[in-house]
Amino acid sequence: MPFRLTIALALWLMTAAPVTAAVNVFACEPEWAALAERIGGDLVSIYAATTAKQDPHQVQARPSLIARARAADLVICTGAELEVGWMPLVLRQAANPRIRPGGPGYLEAATLVSLVEVPSVLDRSQGDVHADGNPHIQTDPRNLLPVAQELSRRLGQIDAANAAAYRARQAAFAAEFEQAIARWQQTAAPLRYVPVVVAHKNWSYLINWLGLREEATLEPKPGVPPSGGHLSDVLARVRSDPVRMIIHAAYESPRAAQWLAERARVPAVELPFTVGGTEDARDLIGLFDATIARLLRAASNPSG
Repeated sequence: MPFRLTIALALWLMTAAPVTAAVNVFACEPEWAALAERIGGDLVSIYAATTAKQDPHQVQARPSLIARARAADLVICTGAELEVGWMPLVLRQAANPRIRPGGPGYLEAATLVSLVEVPSVLDRSQGDVHADGNPHIQTDPRNLLPVAQELSRRLGQIDAANAAAYRARQAAFAAEFEQAIARWQQTAAPLRYVPVVVAHKNWSYLINWLGLREEATLEPKPGVPPSGGHLSDVLARVRSDPVRMIIHAAYESPRAAQWLAERARVPAVELPFTVGGTEDARDLIGLFDATIARLLRAASNPSG
């Protein structure tokens, strides 16, 4: 079906659908809140448990989160142990049967995509290693498409009267996002094989998608802050094998990245990581527009 006809049909179904009480959605991270807004529109009421300025690993199971979970009809989280330090306690304390794991009201996005960096041996002495693999799937936009499809299906299960509207919104999102992905891949072609240093192992999906080359990590082990000795080792390495930039997320302290950038004479690049991480990442399209623009700007200015 032509793109314009798909959009027109989706808009007609959305306006023709009956409006009922909102489905309460509890989104663990901002990217899933943004996706729920695209798929649910005014049929859903969304609560984001974290912000783009928070480390999603380090969240407290506050009473306010428990209260929101108690009222939720649907929970959407990343999974793959990203929220293991707080979400199980929230679910237990909320005692809400509608969002019990295994039911239609509980959705883990990571179960819908292929995870990278799955450890062959689980050894916690190696840092913050996730047994199921790297959970930061949202840095590759292609991963959002199967999540959107399943989210639409789950919303339709919970709110059957508006199932057609959710399907229509998902179809419109998929059509728009697939075109955007093609545009991003074409625009980002100059980034292929560009060597980079990352602050934390949270960019693997982005790196794989764009064909960047990860040369080093500022953390000696995942989740372990870099020591002066480790940073000196990384500096010696990048002086021997130059990189084009040092990447860190908006929620991370920029100090280590800036220290290395000044001495290696390459840019330190702050990327939004999720919706709201930077002013130019206000929605899912803006997230990747901003990410690629910042990477291209740094790659064209290797002296920083």
